[in-house]
Amino acid sequence: QDPRILDLDPEKSLNSQLKPKDDGPPLREDPKYTKYFKMLKMGLPKEAAKHAMVRDQLDPNILDMDPEKSLKSQTESSVDNGPPLKEDPKYSKYFKMLK
Repeated sequence: QDPRILDLDPEKSLNSQLKPKDDGPPLREDPKYTKYFKMLKMGLPKEAAKHAMVRDQLDPNILDMDPEKSLKSQTESSVDNGPPLKEDPKYSKYFKMLK
C-alpha cells in the first residue's frame, strides 16, 4: 500500500483524488483552438474571439475554460461512485489508527 493514501481527504473516494491521466494538449496548444487563444493574446476582446468561434461552428464557451488544461479534463464529468476513503474496506483500518 502507498503511505501517501493517508495524506488524502478521508471524506472523498480514492478515484476522485487520483491525478488524471494525460488526456491531450492544453487548450491553448490544441490545434483546433490555438487561433482563438492567440486572438486573446493579441488583445482582441474575448467577445470578438467568441464570435469568431461561433462563425467557425465551435463552442465559444471554450474560451472561458482554463487554457492550461486539456479540453477532455475540463469536460468529463467525474462521477465519484466509490466509498469515502475512511469507509473503504481496503483503507478504513489505517484511518482509524489516525484517531
